[in-house]
Amino acid sequence: MAEGKSEKSPFIGKQQVPVTLNPSWESKLPAHESNGKGSTSVIGKLGLPAPNDKYLIVFFIFLLHGMGTLMPWNMFITAKSYFEDFKFGPNNTVATDVNYRTHFMQNMGFASQIPNLVFNWLNIFVNFGGDLTSRIVYSIIFEMVILLVTIVLAMLDSSQWPGVFFWTTMVCIVLLNVCNGIYQNTIYGIVASLPIKYTGAVVLGSNISGCFTTAMALICVEIFTSQRTSAIYYFVTAILVLLLCFDTYFALPLNKFFRHYETISRSSEKKSDSKQQLNVPYWQIFKKASPQLFNIFLTFFVTLSVFPAIQANVHRSEDFVIGPSHFTLITCFATFNVFAMLGSLTTSWVQWPGPRFLWVPVVLRLVFIPLFIMCNYAPPGAVRTLTVLIENDWVYWGLGIAMAYTSGYLSSLGMMYAPQTVHAKYQTTAGMYAAAMLITGIFSGVLFSYLGPYFVM
Repeated sequence: MAEGKSEKSPFIGKQQVPVTLNPSWESKLPAHESNGKGSTSVIGKLGLPAPNDKYLIVFFIFLLHGMGTLMPWNMFITAKSYFEDFKFGPNNTVATDVNYRTHFMQNMGFASQIPNLVFNWLNIFVNFGGDLTSRIVYSIIFEMVILLVTIVLAMLDSSQWPGVFFWTTMVCIVLLNVCNGIYQNTIYGIVASLPIKYTGAVVLGSNISGCFTTAMALICVEIFTSQRTSAIYYFVTAILVLLLCFDTYFALPLNKFFRHYETISRSSEKKSDSKQQLNVPYWQIFKKASPQLFNIFLTFFVTLSVFPAIQANVHRSEDFVIGPSHFTLITCFATFNVFAMLGSLTTSWVQWPGPRFLWVPVVLRLVFIPLFIMCNYAPPGAVRTLTVLIENDWVYWGLGIAMAYTSGYLSSLGMMYAPQTVHAKYQTTAGMYAAAMLITGIFSGVLFSYLGPYFVM
C-alpha cells in the first residue's frame, strides 16, 4: 500500500522512519539500492542530486544528541568534589564504619555502566516500545525526571544518613543509565544510514559534552560559595540540554536531507523479503564489523581504565602553575574533555590511519595505564607505598593531553568506519553494535580501574 495511505502505524519493525510524515518527493521514486555508503541511488540516476544539509542543521542536531547521550555520565563524574568532599566529606557526615569515599568514583562508574551495557546490547535484538521515536522520547523524559530527583537530594541535608544518600544516588545512576543506554544506542543506529561524518558528529558531541560539563562545574564553583547551591544549578543545566535534544529530534524528519538518506536506507531494506527481514544476520554483521568493534572497545577500555578514577586522584607533587583547588578540575576533567573533543573534531579533516591499520595506534595506547600509575596517584583513604616515578606535573599533564586527544581521535575513526563495513541495509545494526562495544569498553575499563589502589598500596 502506498506510503501515507495506510491506516496502520508506520512504526513496524526496528528500522522504520521514526516520525510520521506526509509522503515526500523521494517516496515517489522506485525502489533502489545504495552502494553501502548512500552515494549511489536512483535519485542520482534520475538527475536529482542528493539535497544539501543546508546550514549543517542535521549535523548540529546529531552533535547536540551526542552531547545528550553522555550528559548524565559527565555530570556525575565531574561532580567528584560535590560527592566525595561535600556529601561524604569527614566533616559533613556522622561517624560510620563504611568509607564511601575511597571507591566512590569506581562505584559510580560501575552503577552507570552495568545498565548501560545491558540495555545497549538488548536494544540491538529487542524492540523496546516498538519504534525509534518511543525509545528516544521516553528515554529522555525519564532521564529528566531522575535528574530532578538528584537535585532534590542536593537540596536535602544528608549528613545524618550518608548510607541512604549513597544507595539512593546509586539507584538513580542505575535508572538514569538504563534510559541512556537505549537512547545512545538508538541515536547511533539512526545516524548510521547517513554519510560518515554524521556519525563523527555524534562522537564529537559526546566529547563536547565533557567540555560543557567541566565549564559548568567551573562556573558554578566560582559563582556560588555554597557547594549545595552550585550542585543544584549544575544539574539543572543537564535538564536544559536534554530538553533541547527532545525538541530537535522532532525537527529531523522535516529536513529534506535527512529524509533523502532515510529513503535510501528503507529502499535497501525492501530489497529483502519479509522472512529475511525477520532474520537479520546478526553474527555475520558482527564478524564483518569486528575489526572496528575491537578498535572501539580497546580505545575506551584504556581511556576508562585511567579516567577518571586514577587520573582524578593524581595530586600535585611540586609547586605548579595551577593551584591545588583547581588542579584536578583542570588537569584531569577540563584537559580530557577539551582534547578529546579536539581529537574527535580532527577526524572531520583527517582520517588516518585507514580501517586496515587503525588497530596499531589503538593497541599502543595500552602504555598509558602503567604511565599514569607511575605519576603521583594516591587514592582517597589509602596510603601509597609504590615509588612515584613521574613527579613532574608538566609530564603528567602532557600524558593527560596525549591520552585524551588519541581517545577522541581514534574512537571517532572506529565509530565512523564500523557502519561502512556492511551493506547499507545493515548499517543501522552495525551502528548499534558499535555503540554497544563503546559501552562494553567503558564498562571493562571501569572494572579494571578498581585495581588502581592495589597497584600502589
